[in-house]
Amino acid sequence: MPKSQPLIELREVTKSYDSPEGRTTPLKEVSAVIPPESVIALMGPSGTGKSTLFRLLNRLEDPDHGSITYKGKPLSEWDPILLRREVHYVFQSAVLFPKTVADNLNYPLKLQGKSMSEEEMARLLERVGLSKSYLTRSIEKLSGGEKQRVHLARSLSLNPHVLLLDEPTASLDPESTERIEQEMRCYREKGHTVLWITHQPEQARRIADQVWHLESGHLRQEEMKR
Repeated sequence: MPKSQPLIELREVTKSYDSPEGRTTPLKEVSAVIPPESVIALMGPSGTGKSTLFRLLNRLEDPDHGSITYKGKPLSEWDPILLRREVHYVFQSAVLFPKTVADNLNYPLKLQGKSMSEEEMARLLERVGLSKSYLTRSIEKLSGGEKQRVHLARSLSLNPHVLLLDEPTASLDPESTERIEQEMRCYREKGHTVLWITHQPEQARRIADQVWHLESGHLRQEEMKR
């Protein structure tokens, strides 16, 4: 789609929850535009609406008020399964099956009646800094950081138009973190969009075209100079 048109647009989006402590509103009349081929970093204290925003964009939940459009079409008119293939949520805690890495990588395409060759899976692992030897390893024998990278590689197998990354490098060492940041910059250059939750200002400056600061339900946007 043309770069001049918003890929995703939020208009006065509000989301509230009831809790034992009372009613909380992590998002209050949030309006924003996500342009195509961009990386946006989301920052803010814990519990300030970052994951709530991702759940709305992935249509795991709907806003109480306001609207969200993707490619000019309201999210409510998208088939949730098709939407989640295009706007894909990579959770902070890796969601993997207790089988081999290869089994996990193949799973999303298997649901569509497709499959990947061993070499295709090896290239996916290379993109997240893991070697081909990991294909035969059991998920249960991987470290937290390795599981996180396998989870990301599996998501990349779908080639989603938008990636929603919830602290994807939280369990990684500096070298692995740099590899993932580089991969996401390449992903953007190939025409994709990335939204990335981070608590590290230095990382936001490295990766992002825009930084969104969420606090007390309100959004403040900051353009990064390149």
